[in-house]
Amino acid sequence: MKPRNFEEWAVWWAIVGTYGFYLVGGLYILAPVLAWTLTGCLIWRLWRQNAATPQGERVQIPVGVAVWVLSMLAMELALVVGHLDFDLGTASLIKSSIGWAKGWALLALFPLIGCLKIRPQLLSRAACLLGLQTLIVLPLFVAAYLLKLPPTLYVSPLQVVGGPGPEFFSLSLYEIDPGNGLPRWRLFAPWAPALGMTANVYFYLALAERDWRWRWVGTLACVAMCLISQSRLAALALPVVWGITWLLANLYRPGVLVGSGLAATALGLLQSPVREAYENFARAFEGARANSSRVRDLLGRIAFDRWQNEAPVWGHGVLEPGPHSVEHMLIGSHHTWLGLLFVKGAVGFAALAAPMLWSGVELFVKLRTSALARVAMSMWLILLLYTFGENLEILAYLFWPALVVLGSALAERQEQAVGDCAPQQQTVG
Repeated sequence: MKPRNFEEWAVWWAIVGTYGFYLVGGLYILAPVLAWTLTGCLIWRLWRQNAATPQGERVQIPVGVAVWVLSMLAMELALVVGHLDFDLGTASLIKSSIGWAKGWALLALFPLIGCLKIRPQLLSRAACLLGLQTLIVLPLFVAAYLLKLPPTLYVSPLQVVGGPGPEFFSLSLYEIDPGNGLPRWRLFAPWAPALGMTANVYFYLALAERDWRWRWVGTLACVAMCLISQSRLAALALPVVWGITWLLANLYRPGVLVGSGLAATALGLLQSPVREAYENFARAFEGARANSSRVRDLLGRIAFDRWQNEAPVWGHGVLEPGPHSVEHMLIGSHHTWLGLLFVKGAVGFAALAAPMLWSGVELFVKLRTSALARVAMSMWLILLLYTFGENLEILAYLFWPALVVLGSALAERQEQAVGDCAPQQQTVG
């Protein structure tokens, strides 16, 4: 498996070279540079193509991807108006706009890049290679804890370019959960739950690998990453995303329809014990890290109340530190939707809801005939789940391969259906 063009070469080495970029503190910088460079490549090819350009070489931007682009531009508009409403100053506006170019803009640029000629199986093989590297280096990270080495070795000087915090540029060997005193590993992510999210994305890429040996290596590494992150949402997302994707892809089958009807009937008849079981699960889920759940809940309530009372349309423009009760964490963090309401108001909320809804519907329509759409639906579900536990903007530099797959699936024509991701069809479909 080798890259065939510039865009394939770029995304291949961006994934395969993850640990190399991490060692020098360059991962946070890599994704925006990759996104804007390949977007420039796309614009150049659009500019150069004409009626004589062969059909197979033409770049076409589907409506679904255009919705992402327009929506992320609306994010910047909300950011500008929020700054003007609260008179935050030109310097803050410029800084926040640069942050938009490194964050929310990636949710438009990488789906655009998916419209270029990038083979899905190339991303799958790259994910498996990254998994192999993870299995090799993971014992070293575990040994660092056992040997009581410093949790953080160094912070890269590349931090001078600016970013959310030093954890995005540091080499972290492990971290200690303050709630239970146990070790957690985040590898190349800024915090452990972010590693769990990234592992989910690469799991479904690896699951689409054609070679069963590489597929086993890639999926095993991703499961290991979920486990060492000790992320509750990561452990929950793996089976939930698989199950929902399978159900949606097979919903047209008579057996599945009958089974779904029987299951719904059974749930109705067993409403009380089912509700009790769900409540017990929810309490156990929150109790696994009770302090974290408490802080997240308080942050969410503060964000919602202040959005509703102070800036319902355009938001506050920037994140703000919370009170001591939430350990001074930023209001609007840890939850994408509430964060959008607080920072960008109803406009920002709609600017993410619209492309998410459009993509979900379009992928559902393509599920029956497209193996690539099934992979993309898994990515879409992961993003949807994590909007309730993380801030998508700040982690876009890690999960960008999911956005490329999403763009590729939206750009795929129906006559191209069921091609490059056959193993995913066998596994999920």
